[in-house]
Amino acid sequence: MKYRKFGGLDWEVSVLGFGAMRLPIIGNDPSQVNEPKAIEMIRYAIDHGVNYIDTAYIYHEKQGEIVVGKALLNGYREKVKLATKLPSWLVENPDDFDRFLDEQLEKLQTDHIDFYLLHALNTTYWPRLRDWNVLKWAEGVIADGRIQYLGFSFHDDFDVFKDIVDAYDKWTFCQIQYNFMDIEYQAGTKGLHYAANKGLAVVIMEPLRGGQLTTKIPKSVAELWKRADQRRTPADWALQWIWNHSEVSVLLSGMSTMQHVIENLDNADRSGAATLSETELILIDKVREEYRRLAPAPCTNCKYCMPCPNGVEIAAILEYYNDAIIYDNPRAPRFLYRSLSKDKQADNCVECFECEEKCPQGIPISEYLKKAHAWLDKKK
Repeated sequence: MKYRKFGGLDWEVSVLGFGAMRLPIIGNDPSQVNEPKAIEMIRYAIDHGVNYIDTAYIYHEKQGEIVVGKALLNGYREKVKLATKLPSWLVENPDDFDRFLDEQLEKLQTDHIDFYLLHALNTTYWPRLRDWNVLKWAEGVIADGRIQYLGFSFHDDFDVFKDIVDAYDKWTFCQIQYNFMDIEYQAGTKGLHYAANKGLAVVIMEPLRGGQLTTKIPKSVAELWKRADQRRTPADWALQWIWNHSEVSVLLSGMSTMQHVIENLDNADRSGAATLSETELILIDKVREEYRRLAPAPCTNCKYCMPCPNGVEIAAILEYYNDAIIYDNPRAPRFLYRSLSKDKQADNCVECFECEEKCPQGIPISEYLKKAHAWLDKKK
């Protein structure tokens, strides 16, 4: 296993972290974790050098922390740093801060959390937690030893990310979605550099885009990968691209089989910052371009079309639609689409064409919104 500095701490983290979001389950019920297999996988990873375990209150329908707690018994807790998250959207008042943390400590069977995150901060959750003095609360629980360090995970635009980073000079780390397709999405490459330059450790989630970069590979993309002198699996290409960034501290992989663990450990052993050649980086750029070429709507996510006068989330909807088609996997895009409030969904378009007048790509947005709604509103 290889290790890197974790921001400004005098501690090194394994380049591969175990993300406990996609543990093996029994049947199709995410709350029914296959505990023997999950515990075996987590302990195998730790035995082979992984020292960062990440979970959250909501994972596996609130059962994930319980399983992780069991996996870390028998001396394994002392071998790792443990990360979990305050469920920001479930907090209804400041008293919930202690209520959630104490419940998590009990479920994890530990007296402290090494790295505690404010989960999924954005323009909605962050102001509310901030105004409820979550930072002052966190300093108190750091003082009493229930958590060691504070950070946040993030899902919003770069400007919001920058504001959150700048709002507090005691952040230890942040967690962002990043992969070779999402260089301009959410925090993106700018956010990676900004946080690292501020001294924060940067934890990477969704390195494989929830498996989209490794399953149902389009034929044209597969042909590009075959051109490489160095043969790698699509997963290895994606992971090595992230590890190639010196600003990355640790990459989280949501492993659901022992084979995933074994392969990722092997990939991690071959990782390094600035180790991919210029030819290999150009190849990955071409793969990105090919994925984007496959998108049905030629949207660049510039958001010139926003805001919609009728409240439709145009840019997000076109992105969900494109993802469903590109990766031939509509499940996640449909979930995200249905998570939008009804008044923001595509069928609220009144065809005023204001967005089309603003679109620098000349996209017939109203027509694509109809197609997107027809595709994304399906139940299966």
